[in-house]
Amino acid sequence: MTTLTQGYQITWEKLPDDYKLPDDPVDNINQPALAAALTESLQLAGKISANALTTTNYGICATLNNKMVIKAPDWAFIAKINVSREEVIRSYTPQLQGDIPVIVMEFVSDTQETEYSIKATYPPGKWFFYERILKVPNYIIFEPDSGSFEMYRLESTEQYILQEPDENQRYWIAEMNLYLGVSQGTRENRTGKWLRWWDEQGNLLPWGSELAQQERQRAEQERQRAEQERQRAQRLAAQLRAAGIEPED
Repeated sequence: MTTLTQGYQITWEKLPDDYKLPDDPVDNINQPALAAALTESLQLAGKISANALTTTNYGICATLNNKMVIKAPDWAFIAKINVSREEVIRSYTPQLQGDIPVIVMEFVSDTQETEYSIKATYPPGKWFFYERILKVPNYIIFEPDSGSFEMYRLESTEQYILQEPDENQRYWIAEMNLYLGVSQGTRENRTGKWLRWWDEQGNLLPWGSELAQQERQRAEQERQRAEQERQRAQRLAAQLRAAGIEPED
């Protein structure tokens, strides 16, 4: 499949096996934790199907005028791949191996503002690549320290338009049938702002640690109820004995 845009001829080709991927370090220690939290809550809520794919700092490819371009968003969600997972171990090529990502996210980590790069010449900037080449419908830019959150939606003009949050300061991701927003929390020894998912009814999709805490609270409440029942039974037995009645076991 070949398309044309902004002077580029775009083809969708598998990354050659001998292609040397850049071995860049993660820009910020918080990036893996932020990405893992997004994926975990989706998994626990059953929102990731068997043929869906979430990626973290993982190469997404397109070939522009016979030159391979690889961008690695900090987090992305692909609703459906049409090949085995073994075929997308090193990288992922949309159209060839499955759907265009539903959403890509960048966690701001430097002062270069590469997340906003509209550079159209080769190699293109991130913004240009997501908007004009991949045509990803939802683009998120998140600043973890401040919790600043921008959501851009690909409109009919085929350009990203900054979206406004709802009354709960959340954004509707139609393709995922979920809301996305920011919440304060503690996970993996990090206390701060996190990107979180909410369902249609406004219920927060919990992390595993939160589910474990809920289970501990449920168990403690059950223990307290059992202890209250035991004490009630003891008081009743004492009252019966005081009345000269031996309670039945």
